[in-house]
Amino acid sequence: MFGYGLSALLRLAGPSLTDQFVDTYRSDQSRRLPIITSLTLTGDTEVISAPAREPAILVSATGEPANKTRLILSTALGNGLEIFDFTVFSFFAGFIGNAFFPAKDPFISLLLAVGTFGAGFLARPIGAVVIGGYADRVGRRSGMTLSILLMAAGTATIALCPQYNRIGIAAPFIVLAGRLLQGFAAGGEVGAATTYLMESAAWNRRGYMVSWQMVSQGAAATLGAVCGFSLSRFMNPESLAAWGWRIPFLLGTLIAPVGYYIRRHLPESEPAGGTDHRIKIVALLTDYRKKLVTAILVLMSQSVTMYVVVFFMPSYLTRVMHFAPASGFLAATVSSITLTVVAFIGGRLVDRMPCRKPLVMCATSLSAALCLPAFFILTHACNLGVVIVVVFLMTACLSSGLVATLLLLMEMFPASVRATGSATAVAIAVTLFGGTAQLAVTALIAKTGDPMFAGYYVLIFNAISITVLAFYREIKPETK
Repeated sequence: MFGYGLSALLRLAGPSLTDQFVDTYRSDQSRRLPIITSLTLTGDTEVISAPAREPAILVSATGEPANKTRLILSTALGNGLEIFDFTVFSFFAGFIGNAFFPAKDPFISLLLAVGTFGAGFLARPIGAVVIGGYADRVGRRSGMTLSILLMAAGTATIALCPQYNRIGIAAPFIVLAGRLLQGFAAGGEVGAATTYLMESAAWNRRGYMVSWQMVSQGAAATLGAVCGFSLSRFMNPESLAAWGWRIPFLLGTLIAPVGYYIRRHLPESEPAGGTDHRIKIVALLTDYRKKLVTAILVLMSQSVTMYVVVFFMPSYLTRVMHFAPASGFLAATVSSITLTVVAFIGGRLVDRMPCRKPLVMCATSLSAALCLPAFFILTHACNLGVVIVVVFLMTACLSSGLVATLLLLMEMFPASVRATGSATAVAIAVTLFGGTAQLAVTALIAKTGDPMFAGYYVLIFNAISITVLAFYREIKPETK
């Protein structure tokens, strides 16, 4: 049964094996691998004049350039759906705990719900390897289509699962399965979608295209926060606990088919495997281990900063600093809007720079320099206006380098393993460092009684990434 289900999903997601063989054969007959003719060193950047097997800019079946609006919308919907689910699950964790994890102690129910949410992170690296490899082997569009189908299935599973008082112990296991499916899909989404965006543009337009991934994340986080706040504001607690919390998940389930339809009608990128027929994760770990570790260590600081400053900040303000819940919601909204705007500006800025590394180094250094003064102000401020300004500055420093970091990461890997490499690096960084940041910071503050440990924690990881960046020599294709 599982085999039939997977086969059906693959048929929906991409072309048949015969089609793939024919397309690959035709592509190989009309294309020759370029030869690297020169290699020069300019400062910290290696310039390769003809990178091997770089996919051409995408074209439709008629030979015309791909519709950029359709392309951006299709990738933004899938990536935004992941962040939207993240936000609403966090917001309604208490209701989900009561519905599926009943216990005498409400805190135990909440803890089980949060644990189920965290289980999704464990599935991300597996999804990165499987869907990322599929996107490298078959095509970026096929990987994107498969990921949004799986994400829709996971979201619908949570939205439609009967409560514990109806089906008993099966309920929490069904919700867990839905969350694992969401995490699996999210792990592959990043590599396939972001690579598709990047490869659809010339070198000096990649920042603009990839910035829409960050814009979709900020917009989705804002929508999730507003949706959760509106439901809690306009529904009575009984209705919200009984069925109202399901509304955002149903909304996500309805959005997913739109994303699937748009993605299904995008032009397919060329399979990037070349003559290397090894399993993609094997090729990645055999030939690009050092680059994979470098990518994870560079992403580590931004993952930790993102999860502490953007996602953990509402809880930090309300539970640690004892601000009103509305203050935490306002801080989350400011962070989301700032992320949306500044990431887009950062994407345009990096397109005007000769390489990616300087902007990544600048943004990471600013985050490191600001974190201790910022948390010192947060721990001593009584004025909400001051808190909002500090949250804005921290989020702006983080957001300014997000697009440049994604480009630096993806350009570390050749096209043949780009989706697998970038997805795996992001999944490991988020799972090991970003996903555990809230738990680690909470435990440190509880153990020491010092709320400044949130700042210390962020500073340590930023310092590690700065050190790695200082020794990394960027490789930039000369395709401008």
